[in-house]
Amino acid sequence: MKKQNSAQERITDVEERLTRVENLLVSINEKLDQRPDLGEVNTEKAEAFKEWVTDYVSMRLQQLVPETCDHPDEIALQDGPYLDNTTVPCTEEVEHRVKRIPIPFVREMVVQRVAENAREAGIERVDIEFFEKAATF
Repeated sequence: MKKQNSAQERITDVEERLTRVENLLVSINEKLDQRPDLGEVNTEKAEAFKEWVTDYVSMRLQQLVPETCDHPDEIALQDGPYLDNTTVPCTEEVEHRVKRIPIPFVREMVVQRVAENAREAGIERVDIEFFEKAATF
């Protein structure tokens, strides 16, 4: 008896859902029927609106993007690996040593410190000796 009641409840729920879907489809169909004919659209107004939107977007982009957005000339980079997220060249051994630092924020701190020290010292390529000296806090 319980199974019949639950089955009957399910059937009732499905019928209610079906009724809601049918009503929704009818309302969508009515809205589509009320839509104006596409042939009645004024192409001159549509083109003028497109032009206005294009001009407006162009103006806003010029306002949002500063003139200084031009990228500086790229520095002639040397071949070989670089310290993570920097333009400081290093040896493969240094690159390997950096990758072995397990904690990401510590790795980033070490890389930044070594990069700053290399720039201050005028080092062209960071070797393992310089890395070990510069990486100590």
